[in-house]
Amino acid sequence: MSTLAIVVSLILLIVLAYRGITVLLLAPLMASLAVLLSGDGGLLLPIYTDTFMKALGGYLIKFFPLFILGALFGQLMADSGAAHAIARWIIKRLGTRHVVLTVVLACAILTYGGVSLFVVAFAVFPIGAALFRETGTPKRLIPGAIALGSFTFTMTALPGTPAIQNAIPIPFFHTTSFAAPGLGIIAGAMMLGLGTWWLQSRASRATRRGEGYGHHPDEQIEPLETAAGVPEIGTLAAFTPLVMVIGLNALLTYAILPGLDFSGLPEARFGTLDPGAMLGLWAIIIALLVSCAWLIVSRWRHWADLKGTINKGCFGSMLPVFNTASEVGYGAVIASLAGFVIIRDAVLSLAPGNPLISEAVSMNVLAAVTGSSSGGMSIALSVLGDDYLRMANAVGLNPELMHRVATIAAGGMDTLPHSGAVITLLAICGLTHRQAYPNIAAVTIVVPMITLVAVITLGTLFGSF
Repeated sequence: MSTLAIVVSLILLIVLAYRGITVLLLAPLMASLAVLLSGDGGLLLPIYTDTFMKALGGYLIKFFPLFILGALFGQLMADSGAAHAIARWIIKRLGTRHVVLTVVLACAILTYGGVSLFVVAFAVFPIGAALFRETGTPKRLIPGAIALGSFTFTMTALPGTPAIQNAIPIPFFHTTSFAAPGLGIIAGAMMLGLGTWWLQSRASRATRRGEGYGHHPDEQIEPLETAAGVPEIGTLAAFTPLVMVIGLNALLTYAILPGLDFSGLPEARFGTLDPGAMLGLWAIIIALLVSCAWLIVSRWRHWADLKGTINKGCFGSMLPVFNTASEVGYGAVIASLAGFVIIRDAVLSLAPGNPLISEAVSMNVLAAVTGSSSGGMSIALSVLGDDYLRMANAVGLNPELMHRVATIAAGGMDTLPHSGAVITLLAICGLTHRQAYPNIAAVTIVVPMITLVAVITLGTLFGSF
């Protein structure tokens, strides 16, 4: 009965979330429903306060700084004109011969540098649309190009990316954001190559049919040379914060933080804190903080409303972080129920000798359920992370490989039609699911899944590199 209760609550969570009800309310309600249907109604209030809220709070303790600094950095990049300047520079340099690749790379450089995918979508779409219209490339391919550059390899595969998806596994596996760099680069190249090939083949096919950009009378696109309301900023000044994020992250991860001595931390004050498990997170936090400060100081005389930018960036992090934390609280409640033991054992026994397969399946399933890569990964690792680390150690797998497979897997089924990121992207582009979703699915689901199989195969045969 408890297992059935879990399944029912999961189905309702998916259906109601798809209908637009906030996870902030759904997560505790569906967790409570699972508890009641499991026959533990008498423990409902203790489970809510001690299990749900404790897990929610624990997630905020670990990851809130990354969410708020990431959102602030993205807003500073957008309002300073840096994000737009970088996208415009790339498009001008690459020209109109390969418009799909141009948009993909513009998004990739911005997201790999730490700009949030939603800021990137807003910055790149107008100039990407002008470029697509100028070359007669169908507009319906723009969301796919933006999604490929923003939602895939720079979010989950490339080593050092400051994306939250690449940070979540750090405390569970005692790794860093540069985990399994060789496999990450291979995975990133596969996603970029296969995704671009797919979109370019669709564009070439449309050209042969004479399809063109399409009729969009309500769309107002400015010329590539102009951008109303966007401050002017030099190319070097625009790129500098992105380089700082990646460079500082690497320097802190490999040179500075490992050389510090944390052995003298008073146990009475910091309890059982393991600095080794936190160095990767600390490196990203410092890199983002310094880069935000650089943007503020270096553009001091050019801010139209610095206070407004800071407030908008910080407030913009609230909903994503609490949504994800609520999902983690839901996962903790589900994990505390008797029926979860059956589900856990079934997942962990999928491939007894290869925990990578079990991990990949659990990440994909939960990312699909939540419509969120970070949400699905957070739930999976919060309830199964210790098991996966134990299984990896038992068979001699490097935790860095577990880290990289987790991130790539979480970025597979997270973009089903009910995904908030997909819905927001289509709204920005002014298109419907029917018009654009097939190509989004091809580059954000099919391509990452092919890549995931390749990474698991390489990791199984050759280990982490």
